[in-house]
Amino acid sequence: MKKLGVSMVSASLILSVLAGCSSTASTDAGGSGTGANAGDAPGTAANSGGKKIELTYWTLFSGGDGDNMDAIINAFNKSQSEITVKNVKLEWAEYYTKLVTGVSAGKGPDIGISHVSKLPELIKQGVVSDVDEVAKAINLNWGDYNQNILNSTISGGKHYAVPLDTHPFIMYYNKKLLQAAGALGEGGKPAIEPGADGFVKFLSGMKDKLPKGVFPLALANSGDDPYRLWWAAYSQLGGNDIITDDGKSTAIDMEKAVTAANFIKGLYYDSKVIKPSDPDFYKTFQSGQAAIMMTGVWATGTWESTKDLEFGAMPIPNLFGNTKTWGDSHTIILPVTKDNDAKKRQAALAFAKFATENGQTWAKAGHIPANTKVMDSAEFKGMKYRSDYVSVAKDVVFPKPSDKTWPKNDVLKKYLDEIWMNKTPADSVMKKIDNDVKALLAK
Repeated sequence: MKKLGVSMVSASLILSVLAGCSSTASTDAGGSGTGANAGDAPGTAANSGGKKIELTYWTLFSGGDGDNMDAIINAFNKSQSEITVKNVKLEWAEYYTKLVTGVSAGKGPDIGISHVSKLPELIKQGVVSDVDEVAKAINLNWGDYNQNILNSTISGGKHYAVPLDTHPFIMYYNKKLLQAAGALGEGGKPAIEPGADGFVKFLSGMKDKLPKGVFPLALANSGDDPYRLWWAAYSQLGGNDIITDDGKSTAIDMEKAVTAANFIKGLYYDSKVIKPSDPDFYKTFQSGQAAIMMTGVWATGTWESTKDLEFGAMPIPNLFGNTKTWGDSHTIILPVTKDNDAKKRQAALAFAKFATENGQTWAKAGHIPANTKVMDSAEFKGMKYRSDYVSVAKDVVFPKPSDKTWPKNDVLKKYLDEIWMNKTPADSVMKKIDNDVKALLAK
């Protein structure tokens, strides 16, 4: 395993933090702090007779993500002798249900993962607590994190998570196909003129120049990725968040929402640059059957491991005056436990600090690290492709914090699919969305 660049710095901090915890940081979630006294150092009687602090860490990562998180955990465990983190891998589909029920039954983990879009829901359910007092106790510096990503973890002026990354919606391109179609400009980048018309012109111009059966753009015909592109276009147009500031009603900018939707619909049915009824648009791009593809940065690792795929990565194009885009973030949380043991919580946040300081390992899967020191490090900058889209971190438009974000997104995807399938006009769809989201928020 490649050496983790800042691990020893974090290790020394962990030892000093746990040896001199402030007694004022016994709990920050209303718990009694009935575990080890915060002023006792590891190795004392208050620390179970000198035993290591053992932390249970629930994660939802598999594949490359799972391997990279294992590497970070192993490096942390080897970097010091006071704390052991045990990774319990849960299935993605059941992770949040088990987290909520586990915490409710007093059997939850010491550390967990949450998408930032899910965080407000977990806060309302009492699953997680703010981490400000614990962060102060271990000298975690919030200034080390990208401000746009960090802001998404704050609720009511309090920090509820340590951001690990952002994983935004970006664009990939097949260099061989673009080169053959004469669509590469200076520096080997796609020659796209700014604006929605410029993007359509770029794609349409390739149609007759690509090999038979190869399409200019690969995009799913329903579900997450067309929704993400719509959110990006809507955000570039300056559209309001779907939900009002008070979380009680809708705030859809109908004109901009319809404009964004019709732009995407036009890619399917007017310019016809997307493969119709594509059952697997990832495979379409991976097999060289599409010149361009838009999806999340998590695909970078997959394309890197694909033989003979010469690809590039970049922010999605400037369609409506800027490069704003959809994105989410993995964050590390401290779930509420029976006693909110101060020493365990500080050890848990020390691990979170370590993990984010070693974001170059996490970035192997394609994610953009949240820690700005990692972003600026020579090791990260030396990683192919990532530096081509790291600037997107500032352009991610996170949804307004709401405990209804996930069900709201389900409503959006359900009705937007009617547009992509050419079943319902965009203005009618937006009215359906407005009505259903209002009903959702009234519950």
